[in-house]
Amino acid sequence: MPSVLVIDDDRSVRHLVSYAFAGTDIQVVMAGTAAEALDLLARQPPDAVLLDIMLPQVSGLELFKQIHEIDPKLPVIFITMLDSSDTTIKAMQLGALDYLLKPLSVPRVQELVCQALEIRRLMNVPVALPGGGKVEPQADLLVGRSHAMQDVYKAIGRVASQNVTVLVRGESGTGKELVARAIYQHSARGDRPFLAVNCAAIPDSLLESELFGHEKGSFTGAVQRRIGKFEQCSEGTLFLDEVGDMSPVVQSKVLRVLQGQEFERVGGSQAVRTDVRIIAATNRDLEKMVTEGKFRADLYYRLSGFTISLPPLRERPDDLLLLLETILTRYSREMNKDVQGVAPDCMDVLLQYPWPGNVRELENVLKQALLQAAGPVLITEFLPLPLRLQAPGHGKTAVAEISDGDWQHFVEQRLEADSSNLYDEALAMMERYLVARVLRQTNGNQSQAARILGITRGNLRNKIRALELRLDHFVEVQGERSKPTASVPT
Repeated sequence: MPSVLVIDDDRSVRHLVSYAFAGTDIQVVMAGTAAEALDLLARQPPDAVLLDIMLPQVSGLELFKQIHEIDPKLPVIFITMLDSSDTTIKAMQLGALDYLLKPLSVPRVQELVCQALEIRRLMNVPVALPGGGKVEPQADLLVGRSHAMQDVYKAIGRVASQNVTVLVRGESGTGKELVARAIYQHSARGDRPFLAVNCAAIPDSLLESELFGHEKGSFTGAVQRRIGKFEQCSEGTLFLDEVGDMSPVVQSKVLRVLQGQEFERVGGSQAVRTDVRIIAATNRDLEKMVTEGKFRADLYYRLSGFTISLPPLRERPDDLLLLLETILTRYSREMNKDVQGVAPDCMDVLLQYPWPGNVRELENVLKQALLQAAGPVLITEFLPLPLRLQAPGHGKTAVAEISDGDWQHFVEQRLEADSSNLYDEALAMMERYLVARVLRQTNGNQSQAARILGITRGNLRNKIRALELRLDHFVEVQGERSKPTASVPT
């Protein structure tokens, strides 16, 4: 169970944080003084810290330094009364994750603490490589014995200890983040921060500020100075996921960091020095983007100093059985399910499915199947609807129209599984069908599809990636087959 330590002499603040996480799996531990906090750190190490900057006897900044001497990778979020406090800015520059203003906003507390816990997980949960000795039970594992995966393990071993930029390439869901974390954990910077930024998930107007920070008043809404990830992660490793989605302005500033390890905050004129190792990842064809003028050639050459290419799952079928066994074993244990095998017809469906979403999709499917499972054997009926629709004898080879009967079956199954999130599950299923159906209507024209859906083209691109749609397969709607536009794996 993840835990957060709240250090504040104000009892109301401690109770507000406790209230913010009531009913969740996040444990809140509270301390009113620096001495009490250090005692708790020694006896019950937390996964994140909320630290008041104005403590009695010992300042929050001094306690922050002591905390980082004990655990330099522990995410610390400051609590302060003043948004212009020079002390707060200094703490941020020394490595604090972020800060909260009093009076505290519960949603903001929840957002930042969850972000801190995820950062802690990325830094601390080990990524095990095959042949690396005993694997810890909670470790994330890069799985595969194919020649392509063996080349990936060798590449990680060669580059991890070198202070060079690495570009990890591969389709969505192949495990690019795991490779980045493995490089970080086996590097000389493994005891320093590791931060990840998904460049596709943040609007262009905000990504520059997220990476480089901004000065107060630099744009509408910039009510205080913000320290960006490059400054915050100094001496550590910054993972830039989906780097091909960066705007030209951000590309230019990232290039400057790679060339001279310095940058300027948005709205600022003073050069800020940093020392960051960059690991970038993309599922896009950067060479084609360079040719089309959509990605800077000089940045591409800087990023691709050392490249690791991850093969899609369909190109390593020999690894599929090993992945099935590994994922089923792990999730059965985590979900307290006694699944000991897979029925032959169910195994046929799993082996014949093309897995366009790669390992991530496989994990998602097996999680859903285990939620449905009622016995020691996984059967076809436990698989999500899209996989069952293409099972032998079903007569459909692509994702089909979600009929009233399918909806009823889906809802009944989720009710029998005692779902606690059925509304979101049903919305996700409907969104998957809706986006694919509109793309079929427009023959894959994303601009027209975005207009029909009433969203921006950038938002549509994000949905296509998030829903793992492909624009090169048939979609069946009401028994009709369209031109090649989009298909919807689960």
